[in-house]
Amino acid sequence: MAGTTTDRRGTRNSPPSGPPLLRIRLRRPRRRTLIASLAGAVLLGVGAVWVLYGSDWARVERVNAEGTTVLRPRQVVAAAGVPAGEQLASVDTDEVAARLRAALPRIAEVDVTRSWPDSIDLKVTERRPQLLIEAGGRFTEVDAEGVRFAQVRKRPDGVPLLELAAGDSPSRRRFGADRLRREAVRVAAGLPAEVRRDTRVVKVGSYDSITLELTGGRTVRWGSGENGRAKSRTLLALLKAARGARHFDVSAPTAPAASGS
Repeated sequence: MAGTTTDRRGTRNSPPSGPPLLRIRLRRPRRRTLIASLAGAVLLGVGAVWVLYGSDWARVERVNAEGTTVLRPRQVVAAAGVPAGEQLASVDTDEVAARLRAALPRIAEVDVTRSWPDSIDLKVTERRPQLLIEAGGRFTEVDAEGVRFAQVRKRPDGVPLLELAAGDSPSRRRFGADRLRREAVRVAAGLPAEVRRDTRVVKVGSYDSITLELTGGRTVRWGSGENGRAKSRTLLALLKAARGARHFDVSAPTAPAASGS
C-alpha cells in the first residue's frame, strides 16, 4: 500500500500524521500595476513642483526680523529685499543673507529661513562695540574682531575710547596701525565687567605698551595684550587691596605694583 513501509521484522509503519504540505505560488506583479504605480509617482512629483513653483499657495506674504537691538526690524526687512509674492521655494536664502551683511555692516550673522507656507524669517546677531574711535565729532564702533562697522553721533555707554598714540614710532612701522588696534580691542574685550565699566580710554603707545585710563583719574599699565586673564585677575585683586591707589601696573602679573601718586 502506498505510503506504508515495513521494517526488518515485517511490521508495517504508517506515515506521520499532520497537516498536508502547502505549496505557495508567488505571482509577479502585473505590468498594469507597475505602470499605474509609476504614473502615480510621476503625477505626485509634478503636483508637488507645481504647488511650490507655479501655484499661488506658497508665495511670500511676510518677512519677519528678530534679534535686533540697535537696528530696527523694518530696516532689516527693507535691506533683505525679498519681494512680496515671490515663490517661497525660489528665494535664495544665501543671497538674502549676503545682501543684508553688505547693506548693514552692524550685522555679524543672520540666519535666513523659509517658514511655510508664506513667510521668510530673518534672525539677526548684531556686532557689539568693544572700542570707539573718535573723529570729527563722531564715533566709529569697533567690534571684538577689530571690524569698524558703524558710526554714531552719541557715545554709547560703557564703551571705552581708543587712543592710538604710537605716531611714527618703530612699533607702528613694524606692526601697523591695524595690528595695534586689534591688540587694543583684545585687551578691551577681555576686561572684567567691574573694570570695563570704569574704563574710559584704552591708549596704545606701542605693541607692548597699552594703558587703561579709568574713572577717578586712575591709570593701569597693562603692557601687551598677552596674558589677559592673569592680568585681569591681578588687577581686580589690586583694586580691592589698594583702594586709595591711583596707578596700577599689571604688565608683569606675577609682580604687580600699585601707588597712590
